[in-house]
Amino acid sequence: MKISLLDYGAGNLPSVEGALLRLGVQTERVSTSAGVAEASALILPGVGHYGALIRALDRDGLRESLIGAIERGVPFLGICLGLQALFQKSEEAPDLQGLQILPGCVRVLNGAVKLPHMGWDQLQSKAGSRLLEGIESGAYFYFAHSYAVPYGGGEPTLETLATCSYGGEFVAVTEKENIFAVQFHPEKSGDAGQRMLQNFLRIAA
Repeated sequence: MKISLLDYGAGNLPSVEGALLRLGVQTERVSTSAGVAEASALILPGVGHYGALIRALDRDGLRESLIGAIERGVPFLGICLGLQALFQKSEEAPDLQGLQILPGCVRVLNGAVKLPHMGWDQLQSKAGSRLLEGIESGAYFYFAHSYAVPYGGGEPTLETLATCSYGGEFVAVTEKENIFAVQFHPEKSGDAGQRMLQNFLRIAA
């Protein structure tokens, strides 16, 4: 199986490639709509600014092809900004529209805490997560972000399979049919992150 990594210039793409290589998985970088259309499984890594990601997708004509691939049922994993892009919009770039595949808004973490949320933190897992199969609730994963999708408070959260608390509870894992996304960085999360990636690979196979 070959995993296609959407290449829009994200700084963490090489580390995601390295994590998959250690699992014996062949990867390819895709940066065109044709490449996305031909992918059998897609990962959208992301670090940095929400606006830079969305503008890059629109600049390179990748928005429509990415949405089309997801709607066709191609297994998809979004990492960090790759999760945030699935939602309707973000306070980090309020003039831009996200992919609008999932309902809800990405918001800045509570200002009473130090930003960014950087380092290891625990998940509170819900029942039924395919990504977190074999991983105990309370496992630690590596986070690096200042924005997230709030959990509760009127926000749609039906697809949330794990949360984390930092300045309030936020969505850490979301799953819907062929769509999987995580706010943390599995490629930097040791054994738990490796197990999560293995679970996605098994689902995508």
